[in-house]
Amino acid sequence: MSFNIFHYLVIAFTLLILLLGIVSALRQSNKKLIMPIIFSSFLVSALIAAIGIAVVEKYTKKVKLVKIDNKRYLSTERISYFGFVKNVGKFPIGKVYLKIKIVNGGHNINKKIKPGTFFQSSGFFDFFSSGANKLYKPQQIEKEFIIAQNLKPAEVVPFRVTFRYPPYFSGAADFIKVYGH
Repeated sequence: MSFNIFHYLVIAFTLLILLLGIVSALRQSNKKLIMPIIFSSFLVSALIAAIGIAVVEKYTKKVKLVKIDNKRYLSTERISYFGFVKNVGKFPIGKVYLKIKIVNGGHNINKKIKPGTFFQSSGFFDFFSSGANKLYKPQQIEKEFIIAQNLKPAEVVPFRVTFRYPPYFSGAADFIKVYGH
């Protein structure tokens, strides 16, 4: 994760709140309240830091897929996604992730498929019903890749990822998400 000025402002604000909480705890005349006030200050500071960092990450690390295409290789049962990713924000991004979810269409070729449509067995019931003899074919696959590192503002870089594609998929829909940290 690469920090920018807003990350440091959130950390400074959090440390200020923690410091004020500790100072107010030490000024208490009732000595029984010192540790609970310090603990409460720490919890509030940690919560503010976590939310603040998450918000800063969301609004300063902006990436966009400029072009993406895929090619399926039937002979090797693999699929390749390739294209370009661009940093559209004003700050550098440490790592850019590409998340691909492919859902088997099968019988729903002409219908819209939503993510999470298909049930994925947890294996719990298979434990009690001789599940070792059953052939399980997952109906969706998810893959995540790091496609760029240290991406500067307005920089565009090419990427290519390849992974195994189930041969029994037909009419599959893909859902692609890109984000940076």
